[in-house]
Amino acid sequence: MLYFEDAKLSDLPVIVEIYNSTITSQMATADIKPVSLAEKKPWFNAHTSDANPIWLVKNNDDEIVGWVSFQQFYGREAYNSTKELSIYIAESFRQKGYGKEILDYCITEAPKFKIKTLLAFIFGHNEASIHLFSRFGFQKWGILPQIATFDTSEKDLIIMGLRVD
Repeated sequence: MLYFEDAKLSDLPVIVEIYNSTITSQMATADIKPVSLAEKKPWFNAHTSDANPIWLVKNNDDEIVGWVSFQQFYGREAYNSTKELSIYIAESFRQKGYGKEILDYCITEAPKFKIKTLLAFIFGHNEASIHLFSRFGFQKWGILPQIATFDTSEKDLIIMGLRVD
């Protein structure tokens, strides 16, 4: 069983640690070098618990499994009911099925935040994430071909969406 709680500024170090642990895989973020607390602080402060939450995800042993954020999409008021969903799981908890429980909870809770549409931006080579989101009804709504460059390799970005209202 997982538990979700609003992240506090004091949680930012663990959020950044988990985020940075995904960079070398080139599967979850377009950052190519670790980010600092100072760099992530404005991002954290742009979230609010009533509209754009960041949740810590914990297990029964009170261990931090990962975190979730609902980010404002495109920064325009007409898009307030659309959120970009990001899920990051700590390295020691990956590939253990937590993604399913986390995604299910996010979809269930989204309407409480007046969210009608969830978006996920997933690299085309991240087949596991594409499969996970597809299992929950997300569809491919767009593709940005060869938009991300890692070393000499260009990767596609898939836009997946789900109406939750």
